Amino acid sequence: MANVQIGYAAMLEQFAPAEAVALAAYAEEHGFNGIMAADHFQPWVPAQGESSFVWSVLAAVGERTSGDFGPGVTTPTFRWHPAMVAQASATLASMYPGRHWLGLGAGEALNEHIVGAYWPEAAERINRMFEAVEIISKLFTASIAGRDVKHSGQYYKLESTRLWTMPAVAPEILIATAGPVTAKRAGRHADGLITVEAPIEKLSMLFNKFEAGAREGGKNPSTMPKVLRLHLSWAETDELAMANALREWPNGAMRFPKSDIRSPFEFEQIAKHLRAEDFDGRMVISSDPDVHRAHIQQFVDLGFDKIYLHNVGRNQREWIDVFGRDVLPKLRS
Repeated sequence: MANVQIGYAAMLEQFAPAEAVALAAYAEEHGFNGIMAADHFQPWVPAQGESSFVWSVLAAVGERTSGDFGPGVTTPTFRWHPAMVAQASATLASMYPGRHWLGLGAGEALNEHIVGAYWPEAAERINRMFEAVEIISKLFTASIAGRDVKHSGQYYKLESTRLWTMPAVAPEILIATAGPVTAKRAGRHADGLITVEAPIEKLSMLFNKFEAGAREGGKNPSTMPKVLRLHLSWAETDELAMANALREWPNGAMRFPKSDIRSPFEFEQIAKHLRAEDFDGRMVISSDPDVHRAHIQQFVDLGFDKIYLHNVGRNQREWIDVFGRDVLPKLRS
């Protein structure tokens, strides 16, 4: 496995922070390379049970591991002003040079509505995100150059300032999207792309849009990372793997946009109507490591640079053991 990087998705919605950090270190010891952790204020469903502060956890991950790490993803537009996200990211990049990347997304009401702000339609959320990217990029560039910067835009203002703690090289900014228009804008304005499992044809189309945007922005798309977060369910039996999926990750089977739902308890009510077949085509659920290996291989073949795996069950150490031994070494770049 020469070129593709297979990392571990530390699920702060499911595991207390100390346990999530310990699992990240355990994964690295067993062949995983790199850690992704989402910025949630609430879990998807109450059964998941946790939702710790991602920036604290990432700092601990930096201490306990040696690979790359970043938030997959944080929303720099509602709970956070973009300047605060820039400061948090710059601090991690200063502490762990060359290891931290900044994953950004347009957000979900589940996490963002808690501050009581108006929750806009998707188009506005995306426009807010790209204005935030502009602010963060300006702060990174100006701070490295040792000068102040300011901003006055449609959604945000920034008085003249700089990041006083800033590494010599800015963290890469990766934009999360599953849509073609945002993918093209990400290519123009960011350093890389994050997405989730979808049919190969759709992912190939996203790549094309992202690469077209990069070329429009005068960049070389072949040097820009394309990142996938892949959910799966492995257990010792198929029945247990399915039970884990239904209990721990029912949101993975929900075939509708989830960005406007505000409460884990609402997701819990929706989950009561889910059946095993709702996972078909959305997540591989199997006790056979080779079934998972073949599934991951198609995304490697498509051209992803980094793939962060999330096994939805609580059986993390058993899964890490099996995949570290039977799956990761057999993937071909």
